[in-house]
Amino acid sequence: MNLHTTVKAGGSAPWRLFMVGAMACVLGLGAAPAQANDLAKIKADKTIRVAIDLGAPPFGTKDDTLKPIGSDVETAQLLAQDLGAKLEIVPTTGANRVPFLLTNKADLVVASFSITPERQKVVAFSVPYAAIQAVVGAPKDMNITKLEDLVGKTVISTRGTTNDIAITKQALPGTNILRFDDDATSITAVSSGQGDIFATAPPLLKAINKKTPGKNMEPKIVLSTAMLGIGLNKESTELKGWVDNWVRANLKNGKLNDIYQKYHGSPLPENVLSAGK
Repeated sequence: MNLHTTVKAGGSAPWRLFMVGAMACVLGLGAAPAQANDLAKIKADKTIRVAIDLGAPPFGTKDDTLKPIGSDVETAQLLAQDLGAKLEIVPTTGANRVPFLLTNKADLVVASFSITPERQKVVAFSVPYAAIQAVVGAPKDMNITKLEDLVGKTVISTRGTTNDIAITKQALPGTNILRFDDDATSITAVSSGQGDIFATAPPLLKAINKKTPGKNMEPKIVLSTAMLGIGLNKESTELKGWVDNWVRANLKNGKLNDIYQKYHGSPLPENVLSAGK
């Protein structure tokens, strides 16, 4: 069962809480961080473990047969194929992406993982392979145009995500932030009427409208636009070199753009595509 908390804007930043949890996960009771797998070991094992959030459509979800699908899933499948390795999907959530790399539970994270200065202090990222916006969404008939309109209202957010960090930094005092542990639970909360305002990415608003016809969720405020990278342990230097070259090649040949357009209905932004030129 997923837990949630209600906090006032201006309280303890979720990033600080996340970092404490991440380091506790790594250090345990004084244990050293797990050794990361690098390129040679992955090739020898012929298996690559990729952490993907399957509760964040259209990046990752499951179809009616419970088969993983989504733009991040297809990206990981293409990467594993080109590496000549079997893809092992490691289900993750927004809050677990960094800890999974630090504790060697995954070789890579392909999970709508925004490149931020805070995250770059503890993990490595590939060159951007996609992009995502953080927005405040609400029903079409709700009059929200600026952050002041959120004061006295409850905003649902998914703990540990870039969206959560953005809304926490920008929300004015008196804004209530109701956090859930993963996007799937946040979507259910909005769909079931626990709240009408959601700090998230535009594709998840579409997922709510599909799940709950008549909800008519739409972006109201753009909080930020972030580049998405493939996450790696900082020790995986040879793997990072291979992944960077792979991303550039597949931006240049159009395969990553085709995957993104298939699931998101629009091409990759030019500042992402430029990495392949």
